[in-house]
Amino acid sequence: MRLDLHVHTTLSACSQLDLDQLVAGAAARGLDGVCITDHDTMAVRHHLREGRQVNGLYVFFGMEYATRQGDFLIFGPFEEIAADLSAPDLLRQVHGAGGVAVAAHPYRPGRSTSEGLLQNGLCSIAEGINGRNGAAANEQAMDLPARFGTHLVGGSDAHSLPELGRVATHFLTEISSRADLVTALKSGRYAPHSSLASHALCA
Repeated sequence: MRLDLHVHTTLSACSQLDLDQLVAGAAARGLDGVCITDHDTMAVRHHLREGRQVNGLYVFFGMEYATRQGDFLIFGPFEEIAADLSAPDLLRQVHGAGGVAVAAHPYRPGRSTSEGLLQNGLCSIAEGINGRNGAAANEQAMDLPARFGTHLVGGSDAHSLPELGRVATHFLTEISSRADLVTALKSGRYAPHSSLASHALCA
């Protein structure tokens, strides 16, 4: 399955991508599913039904949670998370609830992830390719498996329709629910893929 794990809708103030555009556009781009990861909110649950849409696209809900030690895509059996947590506290809370966290754009200037969180395994998954990163930041992230054993995913970080699906993650298992997504992410059986010229061979 090909999923874009990092997408923002108009429920994020910085995004121009509305829900109708997202659902239609993702299917048109050949995606099997998308994860809506608006900034510090899962309010999308009040506006869209999670799971399989009428056009066959799967939509799963998560959140991009900002901390001083980096930003994290979080997925799990929760709809809200306390605000203003430190990264270690956030990661422990997500893991304790049975969820999973992904370090978003770990080497983006000004929004990087504290390497200690990756080195000590508190966060074991990171975006190897982020559609809004420069090539250098993505190349650093692609070195994480060799350095720390980190599993890598890909996400477009789309804030507009043209960005949607430019980066995605190929999973070796079928995913039809948020619980399936969490299980699949924990398994490590996936790889990032990008249509961006500098990363077209990542599969």
